[in-house]
Amino acid sequence: MKKNNFEWFKLDNAAKIFPGQNSKTWSNVFRIGVELKERVDPLLLKKALCRTLQRMPCFNVRIKAGFFWYYFEKNPNDPLVLEDIKNICYRVKFKENGGYLFRVFYHGNRISADVFHAISDGYGNTVFVSTLVAEYLRLKGYDIPAGGMVLDTGAQPTEDEMLDAYTRFASSKAPYNRRDKAVYHAVGTKTGRHMCNYTVGIMSFEQVHAVSKGYGVTITEFFAAILMDIHYRKQLEERKKQREVSVQIPVNLRKFFPTNTLRNFVLCLRVKMNPNMGEYTFEEILKLVSLQLRLVNDEKTVNSMMTQNLKIEQNPFAKFFPLFVKNLSVALTFLLTGEQTTSALLSNIGAVDIPDEMKEHIEKYFFFTGPGKLNGARCGVITLGDKLAFTFSNCYDETDIEREFFTRLVKMGVHVKIESNRS
Repeated sequence: MKKNNFEWFKLDNAAKIFPGQNSKTWSNVFRIGVELKERVDPLLLKKALCRTLQRMPCFNVRIKAGFFWYYFEKNPNDPLVLEDIKNICYRVKFKENGGYLFRVFYHGNRISADVFHAISDGYGNTVFVSTLVAEYLRLKGYDIPAGGMVLDTGAQPTEDEMLDAYTRFASSKAPYNRRDKAVYHAVGTKTGRHMCNYTVGIMSFEQVHAVSKGYGVTITEFFAAILMDIHYRKQLEERKKQREVSVQIPVNLRKFFPTNTLRNFVLCLRVKMNPNMGEYTFEEILKLVSLQLRLVNDEKTVNSMMTQNLKIEQNPFAKFFPLFVKNLSVALTFLLTGEQTTSALLSNIGAVDIPDEMKEHIEKYFFFTGPGKLNGARCGVITLGDKLAFTFSNCYDETDIEREFFTRLVKMGVHVKIESNRS
């Protein structure tokens, strides 16, 4: 097998904010996990990881600080596979773990990867984990072809996979002005530092699809409306002065632009409602969410947003500020805004595309967004076949939002099986 020939490359447009946000208490880390039908052999997993990293150089990196910008360089260190821990998605230190910005874990039948968002987005991490698991299964003696989200580990990385797609496709001449207000947050008793409470609901995709179709909306719109309705009604019970409620929804830009980049290529949209405009029924919130999301979820609008983000990076005044000034600016902006404009996060990767020969060995996939600093409802959704996994990552001890969410689904006819790391 040939080795990849890159030595270093720049962070993409989205990735550049994440190192500046990184702190002792929080990192933008998320997890993709796979549950197999047999126990994991860590020695074979380590061998599969080494082969996978040769195929995916955008993961085989460590981060370095230049005078003006961070950059990635090829990581010469031996990658590790670790026994899993209770507190997933904990903070990243750039000099730990051999400098790698991901951590691969195993536990029983499960293989998981926690990834720092500067490397890639949910799609790229799903490809990474799927390719890793496929290579592991091959080492176990199974015949697993490449295809879909499983890369051929014997092939060379392509330029398109390594592309900074924001720079390639941002071309809009129409400015996009986003005005976001501070919104309502359902707060509670904070967990300890680097702790994360997660709750997973496993359900039938077909059942969820039937219910959402009955309302005339997509599954993402359906889930977002439930989250918005729960926060709306929770705020009504808590306070007299009502603030806007919003749900942030990352969108995979690969569906609009022709690229298979494995780096970041995602844009966050927000849907919101103002309780001061009057009382809302769930059906009205569904309609509100659907109309707002479809209004901005098109190629021209997201290109305008993407171009606006790129202009900030390319501003000639700010471009040549030293890195420590940029880091201070990012950290201060995150401290003052951060999650202030978002009541909940909903990230739906959608259906995992892997070969049928591989599906025979897998029970299900999981997607954890990682805990927030303020939001207790940070939700990840991923589907394999008819198994849809909906995950809450919570920085609070309270469970009322998760409980209400899954209770509503059950009342609508969706059977839900709950898993959690809570004692």
